[in-house]
Amino acid sequence: MPGYGTGGERLVAGVVPLNATKTHVLLIQSTRRTGWVLPKGGWESDESCTEAAQREAWEEAGIVLKIDYDLGQITETRTPKQISKDAPKALYQFYEATVTAEHAEWPEKHKRDRQWATYAEAEKVMAGRPELLEALKRSTLQR
Repeated sequence: MPGYGTGGERLVAGVVPLNATKTHVLLIQSTRRTGWVLPKGGWESDESCTEAAQREAWEEAGIVLKIDYDLGQITETRTPKQISKDAPKALYQFYEATVTAEHAEWPEKHKRDRQWATYAEAEKVMAGRPELLEALKRSTLQR
């Protein structure tokens, strides 16, 4: 059962997964639209937000990570027209994390690729996703 905030928004846990030297961020292919995104997803009521973030990173990107920093909450910026019953307004909770292992096989491998990107590359490919850009900006990824 996914978690919901006090205003009825869907609670989404996400990570900004960095390499150990903080020069690159790991991005994954979006399944809903073309392009690249950060690992994120609904947080179930029986898990903590950090557990949800780590689970989503594993399911979507095949990575194991260490949570380093709480990057805070980010409110979604979609217009009311873009929000629907199938895609309710979301409240994001992002964490900066260090990738400690990358596995060759993972649950969503068949529908998502992953790639390492610099700050500039990530900023460019996520230009249409202000909430993801905000999480990226809050991280310690080298500019």
